[in-house]
Amino acid sequence: MSEKVAVITCAVLEIELAHFAREFPNVVHTEVLEQGLHNEPDKLRRELQAAIDRVEANTVADVIVLGYGLCSRGTEGVRTRRCRLVIARAHDCITHLLGSKEHYAAYVAEHPGTYWYSPGWNRHHTPPGRERYENFHRLYTEKFGAENAEYLMETEQGWMKSYTRAAFVHLGAGDITGEWKRTQECAAWLGWQCDFQCGDPALLCALLNGPWDNDRFLVLNPGETFRMTADERVIEKTNPT
Repeated sequence: MSEKVAVITCAVLEIELAHFAREFPNVVHTEVLEQGLHNEPDKLRRELQAAIDRVEANTVADVIVLGYGLCSRGTEGVRTRRCRLVIARAHDCITHLLGSKEHYAAYVAEHPGTYWYSPGWNRHHTPPGRERYENFHRLYTEKFGAENAEYLMETEQGWMKSYTRAAFVHLGAGDITGEWKRTQECAAWLGWQCDFQCGDPALLCALLNGPWDNDRFLVLNPGETFRMTADERVIEKTNPT
C-alpha cells in the first residue's frame, strides 16, 4: 500500500495493534486513548474527534484508521477534514480480536452470558473477580460506611448475575500466560465457566493495511460521518453537513 496510515485506538487494543503494525511500514503514526471512554459516549466522541484533528494537523497520514467499534455509539459523528477515515463494522473491541462480527455473533449465540477478557482489557481495567469486588467494597466502606457498603455491593454485583462464562481471547501478543491465569482466577471466584479463545488477526491486519472491503469496513471521505444501523452492517454513512 502506498497510502500512509495513522492509527487512533483505545488502549484495550494497543498491544495487538502495535504488534501487527510492525509488519506494515505504511503505518506512520499511532495514538492511544484511555480505556473506559465508552462509558461516557459524549466524552469518547470529543476525545476521538480531538485526536483526529491532531493527527491531521501533525502527521503526513493519508488515511486514519480507528481501533474502535461503535462503542456505546461514542464514535458516531466523528469525521475528518483531510484524510480518509476507516472503521470496522464492529460493536466493540472483541470483534477486532475474534476477527469478524460473524464469529462474535456465533460465539455469543452458542454461549449466552459470556463476559470477555483479553490482555489489554485486563491490563487497563479491573475485570469482574475478587480484586474488583474488594476494591469496590473498600471504596464504598470508606465513603459510605460498612452498612451502606454492603447494600451498594449488592447493586454493584447485581449486573454480573446475567453472566455465566469468562472467555479470554488473545492474538498471541502481550502477556498471554499471566492474563489467562488472571482470567481463570476471576472465573473461579465468580463460579463461572472459563474458556480460552485463540482470536483471528485478519480484521486488525486488514484495518492496518487493507483491503477495506465494504463487508468488514466503512470507508469515509473527508467531511463524511456515520451512524448506527439496526442490521448486520452495524454502521452506515450519513450525508456530510
